[in-house]
Amino acid sequence: MQKALFALGLSAVAAVSFAGLAAADDRPATSAERANVGAVLKAAGYASWGKIEYDRDDRKFEVDNARHANGRVYDIDIRGGRIIKRELD
Repeated sequence: MQKALFALGLSAVAAVSFAGLAAADDRPATSAERANVGAVLKAAGYASWGKIEYDRDDRKFEVDNARHANGRVYDIDIRGGRIIKRELD
């Protein structure tokens, strides 16, 4: 019984550790990157947005809560100065 609980505890610690590593692949956008992403969003009709992060693995910017002029809110992915994905929030 104790061995099973110990193994379960190790599994939980490993899962949390791997989740932390995955999150470490994202970093906050620099001020220059935020300005570039903001220009792309404004050109596409977005009026405001939340957090902007750069995903190193997928080489894209992820924008949370981008509010379009139509009033809808999206999560946006941007790569190479273009919106590659938008998902209704």
